[in-house]
Amino acid sequence: MTRILGAVLAGGRATRFGSDKALARWRDATLLDHALGSLRPHVDALVVVGRASAPVATTPDRPAPDLGPLGGIAGALDYAMRGGFDAVLTTACDAPTLPPALVAALLASDGAHAAEAPTVGLWPVRLAVPLFAHLHAGGDRSIRRWAAGEGLAAILPGVTVANANTPADLARLGRLS
Repeated sequence: MTRILGAVLAGGRATRFGSDKALARWRDATLLDHALGSLRPHVDALVVVGRASAPVATTPDRPAPDLGPLGGIAGALDYAMRGGFDAVLTTACDAPTLPPALVAALLASDGAHAAEAPTVGLWPVRLAVPLFAHLHAGGDRSIRRWAAGEGLAAILPGVTVANANTPADLARLGRLS
């Protein structure tokens, strides 16, 4: 049986947003709450990466803060490895919903990420050590390039994931709901 950890990547600086976007409100809750809710039905446990406090367990980016989303994925893999999980399903705190077809395709894979949103992915725990080594060596921090180098596919090109990188994006999401 595969144990999957759900991880919301929330360690960014939110410079384009101008404030803590994880706590920005959309519909009836924060973006962080929505992101957690998008993972909850598909995983055995949840963690927020890169924040000191959250409504679920937290863990830091690895090996250090400010390494971008790849450092968040490394933090999630570290937490998963220590917790006995087999894989991590990730999303970003600014992605309040996930397309069902994308989640199904990720969960059917042996590791992949969304072609249009590489922060959304399924990362087998076996990738933890290679990712730590890559980041410690100062390697390229592009999720797409690192994942391709590890043999992970970018799946479902053309399937977009709604996100809120700016206040205008959040307002646009509000008009679509």
